[in-house]
Amino acid sequence: MSRTIRALLLAILVAGCGSREFSAPRNLDDACSIVAQRPQYLRAFTATEHKWGVPVSVQMAIIYQESKFIGNARPPHQYTLGVLPIGRQSSAYGYSQALDGTWDEYVQITGRRSAQRHEIRDATDFMGWYMSGTRNELNIPMNDTRNQYLAYHEGRNGYRRGSHNSKAWLMRIASELEGRAIMYDAQLRACGRI
Repeated sequence: MSRTIRALLLAILVAGCGSREFSAPRNLDDACSIVAQRPQYLRAFTATEHKWGVPVSVQMAIIYQESKFIGNARPPHQYTLGVLPIGRQSSAYGYSQALDGTWDEYVQITGRRSAQRHEIRDATDFMGWYMSGTRNELNIPMNDTRNQYLAYHEGRNGYRRGSHNSKAWLMRIASELEGRAIMYDAQLRACGRI
């Protein structure tokens, strides 16, 4: 085999290994459809529920809001003068939209040095770890989607200060997520997934 053909095959192999599917599943309003399309999601959600106690439906509702199930999601760029990019509004990344500093704390405390925010199993484990801390510090039950989300979005200190109370849009979203978690739970029970 010629060197050119070998080099071409190697390039194709390397390109294939690095590519990932980061698109969202179809029909994000149907939990059964989501987990049927991406069985690895249900395995990750279930593992996190067993390890940390966060219900599958709560994880799904929060991931829906944070990233719409897109593994490499990032906040949009900010622009000055409407055209010059000046960076992103935060370092949030991945399914869980974990910030750099919080993710680094998670990696250090849990020892999961190879964890990646764009991997669903790592993202859900991060969420379980964070929400477990929220339950322990703020006494918010794991199945309280609304308040767990508010503490997740604002940070525990922000929640403690009540920063969410002055954000009507955030309060509306948290209430919508509570309804979404209930909907996802009912759907998953109806299709026999939980």
